[in-house]
Amino acid sequence: MKILNEFKEFAMKGNVIDLAVGFIIGGAFKTIVTSLVNDIVMPPIGMAVGGVSFNQLFYALNSEVYATLEEATKAGAPVLRYGNFIQTIFDFLIIAMAVFVMIKVVTKMSEMRKKEEEAAPEAPAEPSEEILLLRDIRDSLKK
Repeated sequence: MKILNEFKEFAMKGNVIDLAVGFIIGGAFKTIVTSLVNDIVMPPIGMAVGGVSFNQLFYALNSEVYATLEEATKAGAPVLRYGNFIQTIFDFLIIAMAVFVMIKVVTKMSEMRKKEEEAAPEAPAEPSEEILLLRDIRDSLKK
């Protein structure tokens, strides 16, 4: 029972919840990036390379020639789908760039906030107890 309570305490800490939310948002972000790569980035690149769809690039390991990836898959041929690998590299590069830009923005905002805090004038410090006592003595002597 003690272990269950410790686990509950651990799971309810803010960092674990934040991590879970980040993980879920990251999964959704990956879907958006995959769509960006597949639907927007790769078609012009494929067109520039000669109308090739990267998802269709493959090499049959059995040394037979197949017109399409589907044909090779139906024949049960072992294939290296290097086009999918290229696609995955583009996905990674776009995600890495987005994370880099996000970190740069957050760092810049943090630096700006820190500069604002440093620029704000500090309130004068409260006089020490000794100073207050000396003031009381001075005021008493004036009377």
